[in-house]
Amino acid sequence: MQAPFSLFLALRYLRPKRTFVSVITVISVLGVILGVMVLIVVISVMTGFERTLQKAILGFEPHLRVTNGEIMRNWREVMGKIDNGKIPGLVAVAPYVQGPVLVEHEGRVNPAILRGIDVEAEEKLIDLKKFVIGTVDMPLDSVIVGKELAMDLGANIGDEITIYAPGNIHGILQEIQRESDDPNAKPKTLAELKGDVVFPAPMKIVGLINSGRNSVDSSTLLVPLTNAQALYELKDGVHGLSVNTTNPYDVRTTKRLIDQALDGKAFTTSWFDENRERFEAIDMERHVMFIILFFIVLVAAFGIMNTLITVTVQKKREIGIMKALGARTSQIVWVFLWQGMFVGALGTVGGLVTGMTVLYYRNPFRDWLSSTLHIQVFPPGIYEFEGIPAEIVPHDVAVICIGAFLLCSLAALAPAYAAARLDPVKALRED
Repeated sequence: MQAPFSLFLALRYLRPKRTFVSVITVISVLGVILGVMVLIVVISVMTGFERTLQKAILGFEPHLRVTNGEIMRNWREVMGKIDNGKIPGLVAVAPYVQGPVLVEHEGRVNPAILRGIDVEAEEKLIDLKKFVIGTVDMPLDSVIVGKELAMDLGANIGDEITIYAPGNIHGILQEIQRESDDPNAKPKTLAELKGDVVFPAPMKIVGLINSGRNSVDSSTLLVPLTNAQALYELKDGVHGLSVNTTNPYDVRTTKRLIDQALDGKAFTTSWFDENRERFEAIDMERHVMFIILFFIVLVAAFGIMNTLITVTVQKKREIGIMKALGARTSQIVWVFLWQGMFVGALGTVGGLVTGMTVLYYRNPFRDWLSSTLHIQVFPPGIYEFEGIPAEIVPHDVAVICIGAFLLCSLAALAPAYAAARLDPVKALRED
């Protein structure tokens, strides 16, 4: 039988009496293990980073935003056009006011992003209770603060903070400019300024945001919609409408139908549009890392080729004897192909097991590096997550393992072809 004969010799050549070839074989297997392990770990972490970021964004952000590029005065009319049950895939709509502010507590001042919401309408879009420590019920002059921002301010639930929005500062700047243009002008009294300036009122903290995203927890304020409208001097206007859909990963159809219903009076942007550059960068990095790291497997494949070439040179006489005794060319080829396939399979399985083990213990290992060697891996302040995210995609793992195995098998073709072409007469004359 062809297979048992070729396989027997292949396994015999993998355990030679001379240790040099066996050492090269072990190094080749270790090279394949290392390449497969690194590929699986890196691709899984990159995928996990992207998926975790998507879930974090979709957990606290709307799927679509409807704006008109300015203050939306007719937002109730716009809401009626899109939230009428005629647009499939649309779940809920809520108004919002959003913009930069300064927040102060006991002399500490931090920049922040204020979001004014109608809590009842917003809870149809986002499960606020899932992200808020404390209560989500916000009476007038109350606020929910990101936990990291509250820590920076030295504030906690029950404390009061002061919010300075553009509406607070605009009137004061106008008054300063007026006095600068006309030094003889009579300064306005406090009663007169109250009509031009929105004076900041203390707002009581009723909850802390714990979204899992550092960028949100360190900069976000949630206030009642009425308070936000007053701070931005919008009267009854808003900055836009938040929209949620049944399938956040495929919002194109809903987006197109909303744009058609609004007929150019407003435009729609999706959560992916707002984060496009970030996701495209992650996707590009994943593909580039895959190509670069696959060269580790390629180097290991060259090591396998080098091993088999060495075996071919050492076994010239044996190959000549086998051919003289009637061994077919295909049998000689399969002797070396079996060796390449065996090393490739052993390295691929070893890399798969090692990679899964590293992924399972990735966060304890990171904590050990941080506590023992003081090496900060994946700092949450930069990457926005407490741990190293990872998601194992069976398709990606299959592509890596099959690709590594095929590459190692193909590396054996050149030595196998060279051995099969040996002239038995010349091979037997070799000393």
